[in-house]
Amino acid sequence: MGWPKGKPRGFKTPGSGRKPGQANRTTTLLKDQILDALDQAGGTKYLVWLAKENPQAFSTLIGKVLPTQITGADNGPLVVTWESPKD
Repeated sequence: MGWPKGKPRGFKTPGSGRKPGQANRTTTLLKDQILDALDQAGGTKYLVWLAKENPQAFSTLIGKVLPTQITGADNGPLVVTWESPKD
């Protein structure tokens, strides 16, 4: 069966799908479950233990978390200003 005539390939019904900026439900659920497991494992105490006992795994974790934790002044949004070089 071919593509229906009269509709271009990639056509989407307006309003279908996730809205821009909305988190994927699966990702949100998984993140909540991971945070719950961390809480049950001892929270900060577990992370300190992990840093000492398995620094490679802890470093990987830090590498995943740090890029999402950057904020601007007073915990506000990060503002980036680009100035072109003056000739």
